[in-house]
Amino acid sequence: MNFPDDFPITRKWSPHDASKLQLYSFPTPNGVKVSIMLEEIGLPYEAHKVTLADADVKSPEFLSLNPNSKIPAIIDPNGPSGPLGLFESGAILIYLAEKTAKLLPSDAAGRAKVIQWVMFQMGGVGPMFGQLGFFYKFAGSKVEDPLPRERYINEAKRLLDVLEGEMSDGRDWIAGDYSIADIALCPWLNALNFYGAREVVGWDDHPHVVKWVDRFYARPAVQRGKNIPARD
Repeated sequence: MNFPDDFPITRKWSPHDASKLQLYSFPTPNGVKVSIMLEEIGLPYEAHKVTLADADVKSPEFLSLNPNSKIPAIIDPNGPSGPLGLFESGAILIYLAEKTAKLLPSDAAGRAKVIQWVMFQMGGVGPMFGQLGFFYKFAGSKVEDPLPRERYINEAKRLLDVLEGEMSDGRDWIAGDYSIADIALCPWLNALNFYGAREVVGWDDHPHVVKWVDRFYARPAVQRGKNIPARD
C-alpha cells in the first residue's frame, strides 16, 4: 500500500507530513497510552483528534482503519514491509516497542513478563474500570439496581489488591524496568480519579500503587503525552 493515497482515513484527517507516523486518538486512558509511548520513545509523529462522537469514530474514513470504531489507531508509513495501519492500544504499544527496541526487554523471559501485565490491563483493568465508570459516574449511575455498581466496585478493588501485592516488594515499576506495562496500566489507574471513584474502591488503602502512579505521572514524557491530542 502507498501512504497516504491508499488510506481513506486521510480524506478526513489529512497528514501534514506523510513521512511521520500518524496517530488518530483522543485523550482517554486508551488513547494516551499511545501518545505517552510516542513521547517516551521519541518517534516523530502527528496527532489527529478523533472525538468519541459517532461522526468521527463511526465515519467511513475512520472505520476504514479500525472497523471496531474505537480509538486509538495509527498508520506507520515506515512499517516493516511498507505502510502499516494498526488498531488496539496494546498491540500498538507492543509494535512500537519492537520497532524501536525500547521499553520492552530483549530477553524472552523479560518480554513475556511485560506482555503479561499489558494483557492484564487489556483483559482486566481496562474493561472492569470502564464498566465501573459507566455504572458509577455516567449513564449507568441512574440504574436503580445496585448490583452492577457493586460488582464493578468489588472487581476494581480486587484488581487494585493484585497490583498492590505486586508493588509491595519495593519495586518502582510493575515488571522490573520501566516498560510498556506501566504505560498500559497507569492511565487506567488514574481514571479512577476522573470517575470520582477513588474513595469507593479504597484508593488510599493501596499506598504502593498510589506511589507508582505518582511516579509515572512525574515523568516529563507522560506530562507531555497525557493531553495529546488536546480535547479543545
